[in-house]
Amino acid sequence: QVQLVESGGGLVQAGGPLRLSCAASGRTFSDSPRGWFRQTPEKEREFVAAISWVGGRTVYANSVKGRFTISRDVAKNTVYLQMNSLKPEDTAVYYCAAARGISIPTRAGEYDYWGQGTQVTVSS
Repeated sequence: QVQLVESGGGLVQAGGPLRLSCAASGRTFSDSPRGWFRQTPEKEREFVAAISWVGGRTVYANSVKGRFTISRDVAKNTVYLQMNSLKPEDTAVYYCAAARGISIPTRAGEYDYWGQGTQVTVSS
C-alpha cells in the first residue's frame, strides 16, 4: 500500500507564491509517475501537473503553465508543486496522486493512490 501525505497549503494573497509537498511512503513503485490535481465544491477534480519518476518529464494544464512547476526528489520520495503568481481561481483543495506504470496520466481515473488533500486559498 502507498501512502501520500500533502503539506504546504494555506492562505496567500493573489500574486504570491506557495509550495506544496507530497511525501510518499509504503510500497512505492520505482517508476511511479506522480500528479497534482485540484478540486472545488463546484467542479470535478481537475488535472494540474504531473511528472515521470524516471527522467522527470513534466506535463501541465494550460491554466497553470508558466506559473506552476512540478518537481521531485527521488531520494526523499517526495514531489513538489511550486505555485507562483497565484490567482483567486487557483483556490481549491490540492491532491497528490501516484500511478502505476511509466506513462504520465492526466486523468484522475488513471491514478491509483491519493493523498488526503491540502487546502489552498488565494485572496484577492
